[in-house]
Amino acid sequence: MDGSNRGEVSIDDALLAAEEAGLDLVEISPNAQPPVTKILDLGKLKYANQKKAAEARKHQKVIEIKEIKMRPNIDIHDYEVKMRAVRRFFEEGDKVKLTLRFRGREMAHMELGMQLLNKVKEEVATIAKVEAEPKLEGRQMMMVLAPR
Repeated sequence: MDGSNRGEVSIDDALLAAEEAGLDLVEISPNAQPPVTKILDLGKLKYANQKKAAEARKHQKVIEIKEIKMRPNIDIHDYEVKMRAVRRFFEEGDKVKLTLRFRGREMAHMELGMQLLNKVKEEVATIAKVEAEPKLEGRQMMMVLAPR
């Protein structure tokens, strides 16, 4: 067992060689012509693959959807505070769902809600893209933005 390529070997010879070495005969690429196998410890291989998968999971970022709720007649300062939060969410790599809630007679002025969402869209155009255009569902209008 010196790690060298043995070329084409019959299955019986390969199994015998693996048994002599006290290891397993592992099929690496079964679809190749002829199939490629290696003589190695299957337990160690499984363990190494598990470790690799765990490491990959540890380094991935889970993208969350953060929700910002507003009203169509929001005050300037309140709006700026909400926009600061939106920018922070984009810096953290999260998506933002903007929800505009209409109450009572505000339903008669949908254009105010549309203007507000368009204003938000323009402000964050450089750092975010619209993933779901503003749409009305019952008494609320929603839009989803994703970081660029």
